Amino acid sequence: MTTRRSFDPERRLLIRTRRRITAQVAAVFSLAIALLGTLVYCVVVGEQDATARRDLAVAAMSAPMDHPPPCVWLFELRANTVRSSPGAPESLPVRETLDRVAADGRTRVDVAEVGGHTYLVRTQRRGDVPLQAVRDMYYPVTERRRLLRTLCAAEVAALLAALLIGQVLARRAIAPLGEALDRQRRFTADVSHELRSPLTRLHVRAQLAARRLRRDPDPLVVVGDVDRLVTGIGQLGEVIEDLLLSTQLRQRRRPFGPADLAALAEESADAEAARAGQRGVTIDLRRSPGDHVVCGAPSALRRVISALLDNALRHTSAGGHIWVTVCSGPETVRLSVRDDGVGLDPRDGERLLARHVGAPHTGGLGIGLALVSEVMDAHGGTIDVDGRPGAGATFTISLPRAAPDPAPRLSRIFLPQQALSETNRTPEATASGPGDASL
Repeated sequence: MTTRRSFDPERRLLIRTRRRITAQVAAVFSLAIALLGTLVYCVVVGEQDATARRDLAVAAMSAPMDHPPPCVWLFELRANTVRSSPGAPESLPVRETLDRVAADGRTRVDVAEVGGHTYLVRTQRRGDVPLQAVRDMYYPVTERRRLLRTLCAAEVAALLAALLIGQVLARRAIAPLGEALDRQRRFTADVSHELRSPLTRLHVRAQLAARRLRRDPDPLVVVGDVDRLVTGIGQLGEVIEDLLLSTQLRQRRRPFGPADLAALAEESADAEAARAGQRGVTIDLRRSPGDHVVCGAPSALRRVISALLDNALRHTSAGGHIWVTVCSGPETVRLSVRDDGVGLDPRDGERLLARHVGAPHTGGLGIGLALVSEVMDAHGGTIDVDGRPGAGATFTISLPRAAPDPAPRLSRIFLPQQALSETNRTPEATASGPGDASL
């Protein structure tokens, strides 16, 4: 059975782009190597031909018939009889060319194929005697063929190297594109997840307001619900703005300010009260004495608490309880959200904080908890997960306490000259009594 791999359109786009870049790089490298090889071959062949023609011209002019240069044979035509140098092949000379030179006296240089061999033939007159000098081109032709094979092998090797280099360059070139597509997917997932809870709360509040208006048309009855709707819409705007600026949380720290974690927890619990009431779940908020101020972005921290409450509500059945506890320590402020719902395996704690990973029994994507982890990293905080299957779960975030405002410094006090003179009085003058003081 054959299994076919399926890729999403973005993955296929990256694969096509990588292949296109690889092919282009390989084509450019191969073309460059081919041009270089052609240039080398033409230069070598031209140099060999020029050398052979020059040596052959020298031999035709002055070489003795009995001792010509290596691979060169000389032939003379005297009284219609051809005299050849020792060792000349029987298929030579090229008699037709020799007869033409004898008739018109013009010098001719040709390449002749005789008996399956290639010869460079120069026919001219030496004095009044027609002479033909023939050079065997076996070795130059052999060298050319060897050079051609070497260049072809180099071209193949260069093509393979170009493919490898093209793969590396293509991966580096499309890495930013892959990251951009990944950021786009993450942003889409973040938006869909982050807008779900606020829109659900607004929908529930609008339904409650509509029911109360049907029961009692007096607008004063739904003033509180309308106020909550306005607050929820404002918080929804903050969520959208925070999502648009979410890259700043991942790339650099934002300029944080003081944020009261207990107040944010109270706002979030109040925002989820209507939805919790519909589900039959009770939310209990507890806070320790003292301040619970941390340094952070209130909108981002509100997202964290809302995500933890949303996670608890989704895993707590009717009649269940959710406890939100805020307490302060010497250096940190901790907020925990505990429920008595389906629970979880403590060994899955870190895995649940990863993006696109949810609890095995929920089938969710786990984006909200991943966002909680990202916000905690941006704020220098931590998140701990604890629980047992069937016994609920506890999510605890810890954030550094905000540094207290420094004590106000005393300003320099400028005293009038009279008061200054009194402060500079000697102890004896002071002891002399009030009657001696000058008012």
